[in-house]
Amino acid sequence: MDTPDRMPPISNSEMTVEQREAIADFQQTRDTQEFHGPFVALLRSPELLCKTQRVGEYLRYRSALSPHLSELAILLTARHWHQRYEWGIHAPIAVKAGISDQIIRAVAAGQRPTQMATDQAVLHDFCVELLRNQNVCDTTYEAAVKHFSERGIIDLVGILGYYSLLAMVMNTTRTALPDSMSGTLQPFPR
Repeated sequence: MDTPDRMPPISNSEMTVEQREAIADFQQTRDTQEFHGPFVALLRSPELLCKTQRVGEYLRYRSALSPHLSELAILLTARHWHQRYEWGIHAPIAVKAGISDQIIRAVAAGQRPTQMATDQAVLHDFCVELLRNQNVCDTTYEAAVKHFSERGIIDLVGILGYYSLLAMVMNTTRTALPDSMSGTLQPFPR
C-alpha cells in the first residue's frame, strides 16, 4: 500500500496570490488546464515552481535531442530514482516517440536493452554512467559528442538533472499516484 502524500494539493481558499500566479504561469506556458504531479509539491515555493517548469518546458519540447532520445533519458532517470509517477507519465509518451516495448521493459527491469539503435545505445550508456558514477569516462563522452554534439550533451545532462529534481521532489513528498499508474514500475528490492 502506498504511503500518504506529504504535500497534497492546496485548496484554492488556502493558496497565496503568488501560488495562484505560479499555477497560471504554468498553465499558460504548458498550454494546459492541468496541474498535478511534482508541480503540486513545488507550489510550496512558487518562484522555484515558475523557474523549474520553464526549464522543463525547454528540455521537454525544444532541446537538441529528438523526442525518442529525450524520452529514453527520462525513463532512465525515472528508473534510477525508482520514480513511479514519472515512469507512468513518460512510458506511454516514449512508446509514441518510437521507443520499443522491449527497450522499455529492459529499462524497467534495470537491464541494458539488447536491441537499441546506435544513438539509443550511446545515450543509454551515457545516462547510466553519469547517474551511477556521477561522471562519464572519455570513451563515453566522445561517443556522445559524436552523436549529439556539445549542445546535445548539455541538453541531455539538463534532462537528467531536471527529471532527477522532479523525482527527488516526488520521492520526498510521496506524491500520490493516480489509480491508472498503480502498476507502472516496480521498485528494486532494497
